[in-house]
Amino acid sequence: MVPDLFEKDDQQYAVAFVVFSSVAGSVFGPMVGGYIEEYYNWRWNIWVQLIVGVFVQLVHLFFVPETRSSIMVDRIAKSRRESGEDENIYGPNEMTSWKERFAPKKILTIWVRPFKMFLTEPIVLSLSLLSGFSDALIFIFLQSFPIVYKQWEFSPYQVGLAFTPIFIGYLLGYLSFFPNIKRNIRERKEHPDDEHIQNESRLWWLLYAAPCLPIGLLGFAWTSSGPPLHWAGSMVFSAIIGIANYSIYMATIDYMIAAYGPYAASATGGNGWARDFLAGVLTLPAVPFYQSIGGEKHLEWASTILAGVSLVLVAAVYVVYNKGQTLRERSAFAQELKG
Repeated sequence: MVPDLFEKDDQQYAVAFVVFSSVAGSVFGPMVGGYIEEYYNWRWNIWVQLIVGVFVQLVHLFFVPETRSSIMVDRIAKSRRESGEDENIYGPNEMTSWKERFAPKKILTIWVRPFKMFLTEPIVLSLSLLSGFSDALIFIFLQSFPIVYKQWEFSPYQVGLAFTPIFIGYLLGYLSFFPNIKRNIRERKEHPDDEHIQNESRLWWLLYAAPCLPIGLLGFAWTSSGPPLHWAGSMVFSAIIGIANYSIYMATIDYMIAAYGPYAASATGGNGWARDFLAGVLTLPAVPFYQSIGGEKHLEWASTILAGVSLVLVAAVYVVYNKGQTLRERSAFAQELKG
């Protein structure tokens, strides 16, 4: 379905699909892990991850084509020389020695750049924190779901299946971007010189989807207190959180790729670092947090606090959407790209 929608001058559909594949994996783990925990030895959690990991790497090795422009140009140049079409044409890497390409100073500069952009670029910092916090919520849920659904006497595999609504939210979020991407493509073709439309318009749908994060957290908070409330209510709000989580990841990555061009890998690297760091750090205190905050209503107040924090972070979306052009004008990376 997706490849038929690709356009040569715009790969937003590809970005949307890659992001969906990435976030969907975060919920398949607990869904499968619940069955393994209940019916198999715990070591099978590790074996399954190893089997799937090896399979995915083999698929990448044999079926994913090269996309790095410099390597593709090298191959084209080599092909033309071998065919006799042009014996004096060389690609960019062929013109640079291995010593120059792997100079320690150059490697260090490239390695430091994502962290530098994360700390010095307001766009990267604000959107990465939003994206990182949103992703961390899923990992906090990995710890909180057994506590929440134990009240309804869910077994381990039923707790794993409780992540299904989050996957449904991811799918709805993914599909919701299709009309927005079509709108983006049309507007960019109609207004090629408008920088706001070329860049910040990619965040337009997020203005409506991002508030789903505090709404979903607040709703989950006050439907997770156990019987006599039905467990389905909390799952509805889990799906809403899934919509927000996907939308935030998709829109922030798409925007930074457009805004930073050749530096997109470093910008999205800062985003990825924030997601992984916050997810790792917040997983550790998740269980004490949910067990100790707010006395008798500790589950309700724990998620309510998360909703309040997310509300502050979501505000960054509106700032970047309205002031993104001003922020880019003050960005050394963005101005170097523009020049």
